[in-house]
Amino acid sequence: MANVPCHIGIIIDGNRRWAKKKGLLALEGHRQGLEKLKKVVRWSKNRGIKIITVYAFSTENWNRSKVEVNYLMRLFKRALTKDIKEINKEGFKIQIIGQRERLSLRLQKLAKEAEKLTKNNKKGILNLAISYGGRAEIVEAVKKIIKRKIPSDKITEDLISKNLWTKGLSDPDLIIRTAGEQRLSNFLIWQAAYSELYFCSKLWPDFSEEDLDKALEDFALRQRRFGK
Repeated sequence: MANVPCHIGIIIDGNRRWAKKKGLLALEGHRQGLEKLKKVVRWSKNRGIKIITVYAFSTENWNRSKVEVNYLMRLFKRALTKDIKEINKEGFKIQIIGQRERLSLRLQKLAKEAEKLTKNNKKGILNLAISYGGRAEIVEAVKKIIKRKIPSDKITEDLISKNLWTKGLSDPDLIIRTAGEQRLSNFLIWQAAYSELYFCSKLWPDFSEEDLDKALEDFALRQRRFGK
């Protein structure tokens, strides 16, 4: 496929609605969502995509029920222990972006271990955005710059980019959101300034390899002028 995006962002949406439609607990929807993510990583790799940033848990998601939040944290622990082996075999480097300090000490430790295990992988990068918010990311970048006492006339867009959690990575070329919603919901709001947006009506657990190809085909047909 020509004109494949280097970096795609994915806003996972629809796990709970999928479970409700099936007459299942919302927690089962999240479990199926994790299984789908592993497949999407493999499909993306096979199509030459080098960076995937997944919106797994937002800063706002902390406001969900304690039962649901605790289950999601257990899923993340599983992803960083059992499922990390599968991602490692695919040759992807894992990076956790977001407010790590809000995660349990155990989960913080697992995040570091997963990053260490995969740090030398060259096939691609998988960013897991956990306790992530685009505005919080920008606030943290500004705090870092202030702490370094950089003069205001030296502050540039490039400097801010270098202080974001995604520092060193290209901005996403394409952002895919499932479940029919058409908004960014505080995801990569600095980095998405010129990203192409694609909205899929499928609920995340139903997202298929064909749906990914449709998104990539749509991207390939777009004219990206970057304001020129």
